[in-house]
Amino acid sequence: MSDRQEIDIVSKTVAVIPGDGIGPEVIAEALKVLDALGERFELNLDVLEVPLGANHYLSTGELLPESMLAQLDSTTAILLGALGDPRVTPGLLERGVIVKLRQRFRQSVNVRPIRLLPGAISPIVGLTPEDCDFVIVRENTEGLYTGGSSTTAEGTSHAVAVHTSVTTSAGTRACVEYAFGLAQRRRKQLTLCHKTNILIDAGRLWLDTFNAVAAGYPEVTTEYQHADAMCLHLVNRPRDFDVIVTDNLFGDILSDLGAAIQGGLGTAPSANLNLDNTAPSLFEPIHGSAPDIAGQGIANPAGAILSMAMLLDELGHGRAAAHTSRAVEAALLELTNRQTAFTTVEFGTRVVELLSV
Repeated sequence: MSDRQEIDIVSKTVAVIPGDGIGPEVIAEALKVLDALGERFELNLDVLEVPLGANHYLSTGELLPESMLAQLDSTTAILLGALGDPRVTPGLLERGVIVKLRQRFRQSVNVRPIRLLPGAISPIVGLTPEDCDFVIVRENTEGLYTGGSSTTAEGTSHAVAVHTSVTTSAGTRACVEYAFGLAQRRRKQLTLCHKTNILIDAGRLWLDTFNAVAAGYPEVTTEYQHADAMCLHLVNRPRDFDVIVTDNLFGDILSDLGAAIQGGLGTAPSANLNLDNTAPSLFEPIHGSAPDIAGQGIANPAGAILSMAMLLDELGHGRAAAHTSRAVEAALLELTNRQTAFTTVEFGTRVVELLSV
């Protein structure tokens, strides 16, 4: 057993990174729900706030200092609000904090459930909750997001930008094996999404790995879809999909499309999983920091609360997670029947009230 695993067993500490923009607002509501759950289910979880984000960077010049990494590494899991601020160069916080955390803590799989919740309104006319219940499993530490890049003759008419995509057998297999295991526990359908007709080498590695792992899951029905065709199919027939496994870039694109199908980014949770418990996993709503609405009290905290529910489920608190999900669904259903919208705080308060129903 590693030192990290021993710390996990003793500490049961959840690190919280409120982040930027609406992040602190939605995380406050998630923590309000966590407090209520702690009393009811005796969760025995401590909370450690780690102030990473734009304010920390602008005041210190540090994106992700080793001292904070050490703090995070000693915790059981991480809950993140959102990162991004117009005062900081676009991409700096995302790559310097989020991508680096995924790599440092070996969070090799991103899980994004796409469910049309009762009370949420999909832009697809006539779509019902029974028609929209699938999961996107995204490889999280490779591909274009983590490869090197360079530009020559920048600022001239001869500029050339090169960005390298790296795909490994080990990284691909870990993601594919997780997806097969998840499909086995759900409806036993798994779709590989890539672009094998254009990205020949990376596509072949994914397809060969997928077929090799499939041999160990005879009960799981498999299929392949090109990434561009998948965008069409998810809009036209989302009900036909159960688990979708794909690479880092395609997964990022498809999951935002999925969030739109399920009624918006505000209701969409996600998990970045360390599969062998050698480092903390990270859970976050998939929306951005939305600085244009920060401080107005109108951000939807459902995605943050549901991300916290995913965190609890991963830590073995399945009953508390299930109660949370049902309360969020009930609050969303009430929201559609009200003459006026909930504020961010009102929504969190209502979820807490519904936990006991």
